[in-house]
Amino acid sequence: MIYNDAYSVFAGKRHPHLLGSNVREGWAEVADFNDNVMKVGLAGGTLAYRDQELTLHRKGYPEQVWMDLDYSPVLDESGKPAGVIAIVVETTERVLADRRNAAEHERLQQLFEQAPSFMAMLQGSQHRFELVNPEYRKLIGERDVLGKPVGEALPEITSQGFVELLDKVFETGQAVNRTAEKVLLQKPGEGVEERYLDFVYQPIKNDDGDVTHIFVQGSDVTLRVRAENHQRLLVNELNHRVKNTLASVQSIATQTLRGANSVEEASGAISARILALSAAHNILTNENWDGADLAVIVTSSLEAFDGPGGNRFRIRGPHVRLGPRAALSMSLALHELATNAVKYGALSNEAGFVTIDWSVIRKADSSAFTLRWCETGGPPMPASDRKGFGSRLILRVLPMELGGTAQVNYGPDGLIFMLETTMQAIEESVPGD
Repeated sequence: MIYNDAYSVFAGKRHPHLLGSNVREGWAEVADFNDNVMKVGLAGGTLAYRDQELTLHRKGYPEQVWMDLDYSPVLDESGKPAGVIAIVVETTERVLADRRNAAEHERLQQLFEQAPSFMAMLQGSQHRFELVNPEYRKLIGERDVLGKPVGEALPEITSQGFVELLDKVFETGQAVNRTAEKVLLQKPGEGVEERYLDFVYQPIKNDDGDVTHIFVQGSDVTLRVRAENHQRLLVNELNHRVKNTLASVQSIATQTLRGANSVEEASGAISARILALSAAHNILTNENWDGADLAVIVTSSLEAFDGPGGNRFRIRGPHVRLGPRAALSMSLALHELATNAVKYGALSNEAGFVTIDWSVIRKADSSAFTLRWCETGGPPMPASDRKGFGSRLILRVLPMELGGTAQVNYGPDGLIFMLETTMQAIEESVPGD
């Protein structure tokens, strides 16, 4: 073996003993490889290897190395191969660097694929899809977008300003962030779907500082936004109901005090009416303020007035669902009717009773609702000109709230109250102001 200075560096601790030695003995650990090289070279052939991996003992221990190797014959005076010239370029550092880069790329690719957020890589000024991860494919309805410009792959977003936003990022090199941004996406076979996204458009630049790609990353926050909107709606609705309740309490207090003969009478009446209002609130709260069953409202409103045997009220009627406004108004009205019956009517003695029934007559364009309160077995009750809080409530406030009419008659057996309105009015789900 005869070699130059560069080869002496490559040989490591084997230099200078390697100089002048037989190649098979000098590199004993790769003797078979070099036997083939000599055989081919001395036969006039050539060999070339790129990034050839070999295990050499250059530093006293086995070491994996990679090399570019070129072998060709050296001819003597007669033109016959007399030796082999070897050009050796060690590529170990580059090969290991490439492998590290490949492993890192694989790791990043796995992270890209497994990321819980949606990701996409857009290439060039047309924003052509180069990479998309599963979450992005899920967001856009599993459409095939690879290799297509954004405007062609997702035509519905063109008119929503997102392509112009990408153009701005590509031209200025400045990232763009958006929070809870509304986007309308055309899901194949499902129509347009409204989504809310947190996302960033991050420019990727080359060594010259020019933008070559835009990295898109974000999260679908539709459920969060809808929950926040629902919570905001609930808070507004709660404020609305609190204001209505306070207004009702204020009205109860004012009207009761106006007609009371004493502080004690006023205090008792106010407490009883607020308790009636509270009972209706409890029922509506258990139903998430979606409404209440009329039979439940009637039973709850009259429970405190029933006798020990529970036989003072005869209640019957079909299933009817009241809206919150109707439930509150009906509870207060029933409380006033029962209070009046205890003082002056059928509940003022041991024999009287009250029948409460209701009916629904359904028509093509609307349905009529009628509720009757009929007292039996009480003392005679002549009509009175005195209009207290209870009278105003059942004859003016209740029909006004429910868009109907109300009347009171005094029969030989006692008071008869009738309310007539429509099913649409009593099913109204949103309390009025």
